[in-house]
Amino acid sequence: MSEARKALSLFIILLVCFAIWNDINAQDSDYDLPAAPPPAEENCNGIFISYDFVSRKKEFPHVKNASAQSWAFNSTATVLNTGTHELQAWKIFIGFQHQEILVSAGGAVLVDSEDFPASVGNGTYLSGYPQTDLKTSIETAGDLTQIQAIVQISGTQFGVKPPGVPMPKTIRLENDGYKCPAPAHKKTSMYACCVRDPKYKVKRLKTKLSPRQKGDLSFSYDVIQAYESNYLAQVTIENDSPLGRLDHWNLTWEWMRGEFIYTMRGAYTHQIDYSDCIYGIAAQYYTSIDFSQVMNCQKKPVIADLPRERANDTKIGKLPYCCRNGSILPSIMDPSQAKSVFQVQVYKLPPDTNLTALHPPEKWKIVGTLNPDYRCGPPIRVDPTEFPDPSGLQATTSAIASWQVVCNISRPTKTTSHCCVSFSAYYNESVIPCNTCACGCDGSDSCNQKAQAMLLPSEALLVPFQNRTAKAVAWAKMKHFHIPNPLPCGDNCGVSINWHVYTDYKKGWTVRLTLFNWEEINFENWFTAIQLKKAAPGFQKAYSFNGTFFPDLNHTIFLQGLPGLTFLMGETNGTNPKIDPRVPGKQQSVISFAKKLTPGIKVAKGDGFPSRVFFNGEECSLPTYFPTGNGNLCQVSLAQLVLIVVVIHVLMNPDH
Repeated sequence: MSEARKALSLFIILLVCFAIWNDINAQDSDYDLPAAPPPAEENCNGIFISYDFVSRKKEFPHVKNASAQSWAFNSTATVLNTGTHELQAWKIFIGFQHQEILVSAGGAVLVDSEDFPASVGNGTYLSGYPQTDLKTSIETAGDLTQIQAIVQISGTQFGVKPPGVPMPKTIRLENDGYKCPAPAHKKTSMYACCVRDPKYKVKRLKTKLSPRQKGDLSFSYDVIQAYESNYLAQVTIENDSPLGRLDHWNLTWEWMRGEFIYTMRGAYTHQIDYSDCIYGIAAQYYTSIDFSQVMNCQKKPVIADLPRERANDTKIGKLPYCCRNGSILPSIMDPSQAKSVFQVQVYKLPPDTNLTALHPPEKWKIVGTLNPDYRCGPPIRVDPTEFPDPSGLQATTSAIASWQVVCNISRPTKTTSHCCVSFSAYYNESVIPCNTCACGCDGSDSCNQKAQAMLLPSEALLVPFQNRTAKAVAWAKMKHFHIPNPLPCGDNCGVSINWHVYTDYKKGWTVRLTLFNWEEINFENWFTAIQLKKAAPGFQKAYSFNGTFFPDLNHTIFLQGLPGLTFLMGETNGTNPKIDPRVPGKQQSVISFAKKLTPGIKVAKGDGFPSRVFFNGEECSLPTYFPTGNGNLCQVSLAQLVLIVVVIHVLMNPDH
């Protein structure tokens, strides 16, 4: 009997163990297997996009303020082609909203930022790389590796305390011809099915390559000669913004496959450096090359335009649109100077040593001297660029392969400008100076970075900020203005502009505009653009500048130097450098306006002051308020006039 009980007990134990083992396996299976796709994916006939929050971990430093605590997070974004049309050069927008800083995005590149880490708290655009196109399930037999792109995102976010989940506001597909509904939200995911817009007219292309895009600035990277081990590329920079501009431009990019620059024509690298080649793989593969003749082996070279005197140099010049000392003007100034061209001979490394292994550099970034901030996207393969035949025949030749990089101007924030504006008027003795830290501050505690700039007497505009302190304090004491302690910091701008309302009469009004150059460099072919919301149509004439009104350009008045006055000179020493302050370069003009075309404008109430000001393409920082006054200091009301007449009448007739 005892043997039977033992057998029964053993059987029960085995059943329990089997049940436990089966339950554990079932749990492991539920954890390891991916969650079933949402029904929307199964029923989507288009492009299915999704964002899934994966995990996060508290970062150092640990702080008590939840809104200031940083968290490392991981998430994925998925783009799946569930339709019947191939998706070329896919691009999505993720509406981040928690001060996110992206550290990496595997499977994609940032379109509106040059490199990681990138601040994307207002959302960002991601474009596929290296998988730029998504084929259809029909033509690939459902191969997910060809119809789906998964972006592995990691970064930092602020302010969402668990159990809250830091989800974006939205996600959408940015390709032309698709319509995306508002995404469906779950606790840790969101998704949407974007379908083709039946009203969208598809542009018929000769090839399956992406169409060229428009932007404020564009690069064309054209391979014009190709060999097994190297190729010759021509780079064309075109300014497509009517107010954009570059001076002394510096271009950087990043080689992703070990390439190096052998020679250049029309440009040069700031550092002639071949050490990375000698001590790297290049020297092991190219054993017969004299690397002392190589121009640059850096992964991130810095490229600059040649000076004008090298334009006819037969070895490094002699290219159309080259050698202008880095100046690219807007087309409304001079269409022939709105582009720049240079050529670069690039050597490749294995496994790319064949004719068709062509890859452009990534992470393009271009900057100028006191110019707009350009944000560039990734290189996109486009139809080969066509050039006039060099023999002079009525024929065209095509590049072997072409890529386009599109850049757009980023509007500066309160402290990232490079120029600023001060306001003044005939009806107010004080000048409203440039904003405190308008062009940034160095973090010094010796001045107040948050205090409002102190009002100034007009003569203080002629001296550098460090020489204005005594004038500003004396003026404040005289006028009984508040004096902050510590005093406000300076504007730290290289160029400042004074907009002074000079007169205001029945049929018109005038302004005196003054440019101050506090830099040591000269600005050749300078321009400034003024946008006035209501008063611009009344523009008549700029007496010492060349002025043009562009009504279709946000009511912009475009001003540039007259012939012989196209240089805004740099700052120079005073008459006696030991005691006299430095003197800025200066140009000035009176501008007249008529009121006939702008009835009802109130010059002194704000209509006479610009809403936006640009200098050489850079948007300048504006004061936050206007000079106060009634327009005419002698202006009196009708009641006051009647009272004055009565008083005079009484005084002149004491008997009455």
